[in-house]
Amino acid sequence: MKLTFVALSLAALACVAQAQTAAPSAAAAPTPAAPAAAPAAEAKPAKPAKAPTAQNNRMSECSAEFKTTGKEGKERQAFMKTCLSAKGGDGRKAQNEKMSKCSADFKATGKPGGERKAFMSTCLKG
Repeated sequence: MKLTFVALSLAALACVAQAQTAAPSAAAAPTPAAPAAAPAAEAKPAKPAKAPTAQNNRMSECSAEFKTTGKEGKERQAFMKTCLSAKGGDGRKAQNEKMSKCSADFKATGKPGGERKAFMSTCLKG
């Protein structure tokens, strides 16, 4: 096993060495027809920065709060878990309440169960 690893390592090293010796010779003799602005044209435009999501904001707040505690290491994971679950709980509770209300409204309509999906979809959106 060690012999195979050594052989593969040497083969990879030989390929890298060959690539290193070939690259300078190609770069040393530029063609006279090549425009000077070619490197600038090859540069890719930077992607616009995305706005932070609600989860990113919560994580930043919890991280900043943890830094004020003066703790470090393994305690951070437990702290972040409780902090993130405490801050995210309000949205879940509101969604559950909304679903319960829509479900009760559907039952009050007396419509058959096949129409429930469409009713719930419109109810939850509005």
